[in-house]
Amino acid sequence: MVSSTRPMIELYRLQRSFGRTRAVNDVSFQVQRGQVFGFIGPNGAGKTTSMRILATLEQPDGGDAAVDGFSVTEDPDHVRRRLGFMPDYFGVYPNINVWEYLDFFARAYGLRGTERVRALNYVMDFTQLDGLAQKPITGLSKGMKQRLCLGRTMIHDPSVLILDEPAAGLDPRARIQLREMIARLASDQKTILISSHILTELAEMCDVVGIIEQGNMLAVGSVRDIQHGRQAGSTHQWVRVRVLGGAASLTDWLKTRTDIAQLALDGENVGFMHDGDDGQQADLLKEMIHAGFRVLSFGTQTKTLEEVFMQVTEGRVQ
Repeated sequence: MVSSTRPMIELYRLQRSFGRTRAVNDVSFQVQRGQVFGFIGPNGAGKTTSMRILATLEQPDGGDAAVDGFSVTEDPDHVRRRLGFMPDYFGVYPNINVWEYLDFFARAYGLRGTERVRALNYVMDFTQLDGLAQKPITGLSKGMKQRLCLGRTMIHDPSVLILDEPAAGLDPRARIQLREMIARLASDQKTILISSHILTELAEMCDVVGIIEQGNMLAVGSVRDIQHGRQAGSTHQWVRVRVLGGAASLTDWLKTRTDIAQLALDGENVGFMHDGDDGQQADLLKEMIHAGFRVLSFGTQTKTLEEVFMQVTEGRVQ
């Protein structure tokens, strides 16, 4: 019996090399049912290789990956039934229309009779391609082709969707519509792993993000935790305090504490990493005031995903 608490996607110390290049190096993370996971990294970081391993298109050299509890190496057939993979580049076949294209993939997944027709009607309606059913796919716009590929990916009703750069090359309206479709899929308890270079959109649509560079996972956590400088399982947050005079003495006072690290003094502002939750931060503020410091502002610093990405990565390629 499948446990509802089991991760729908799990990578455990995953490794993959091409010659002397370690494309994926000891990568581990989990994605729960109904979550949208944003996979962030520069070109050549190991995102696509990790996704291809999840899609059973690559074999890992070490470690393992699982979809809905099934190993990609030991149970690839079970994985394929539960997963839909949308690559960053997909081919279209000449001389067939939208309906015929989706029908081909429905048949390839073993859908028959009324089950196949029901799946086709649902996907056509979901992607809003029903008005283009008879249109040759070679005549579709980039946005419509992306919808078509998403429809192909979800035709067999997979519980997990892997989307590699689905918004690449789309105009603003098409990106907004794609984001809305992903939100609908997540609300239907689909688990989605999506890679993108459009980090502002990932911040809006994702529950969890992971940053990878040169095959190494540099950060994993909720969007809020990542933007506040926290790692998964950690309570560290970047705090910024502004005081009226006495910033240097406040810095000296903070140096005596074991829950403070990475102190930075800038005029009347003091920044530091604090190991504590919201309640402990409130206690810290109370102690500052009781110690005589004239605090003008106190709060955690929220960074954009772009700022976090630039901070934790070094721009190196393999």
